[in-house]
Amino acid sequence: MTTKVPVELSSTPGIVDGSNATAITIDSSEDVTLTGHLVFADSKNAKFGAGSDLQIYHNGSHSYISDQGTGNLHILTNHLSLHNAADDKIIFHANDDGYVIMPNQPAFAVKRNAYQSNIATGGINVTWQTEIFDQNADFASNTFTAPVTGRYQFNVSMRLNAIDSAAAYYQIHLQTSNRNYEIDLLDPTEFNGDLQFYTVQGSILADMDANDTSVISIYQSGGTAQTDISYDTDTHWSGFLVC
Repeated sequence: MTTKVPVELSSTPGIVDGSNATAITIDSSEDVTLTGHLVFADSKNAKFGAGSDLQIYHNGSHSYISDQGTGNLHILTNHLSLHNAADDKIIFHANDDGYVIMPNQPAFAVKRNAYQSNIATGGINVTWQTEIFDQNADFASNTFTAPVTGRYQFNVSMRLNAIDSAAAYYQIHLQTSNRNYEIDLLDPTEFNGDLQFYTVQGSILADMDANDTSVISIYQSGGTAQTDISYDTDTHWSGFLVC
């Protein structure tokens, strides 16, 4: 049995149909079919469950899905995509294998493609010539700029050639707007002569505010300007937003 509830012409405010129409159909299984939209006013909730466990509503300022009942909130789908309001950008996508992709999550990797030769004594910034990838376009002019406040993981590996044993020390730093991090400290005076090559590397979890910048720098104290920074797979820097 199917029951149809008509909407008839009336002077009652809120009924704007120009002719009689079937608005609601209730079938023998007690399923309800609407031919139009179900509209809730601000702060009026759609409630589900015997104790109103799940509620969906808009309070005039924000929209809410409120699950405060027993059990968990399950979203059953093979592919879950969260988009921006304009529906022209994917915030994240999860498939049925559990892989989560965030195509705009800040992440970059850069390298050199030629020697940075005879680095000057004193401090200089390392220059990076090739972007392997720059997922959110946050890297430019040898500098990473944090788009949002968060914790960023940085990894650097750099091979130095012709280490001068007469230098007092070499320091490699990750310099951010908030603070500097020492990646490696090398005392070449302990060697019998100049080193042909030496690789420095390290990882830093750094706190950065939005628009903070970071660079990799090297400082040679004394000695001769003879050391080169190697290139290609020998020297690279990467980073990404953790949280």
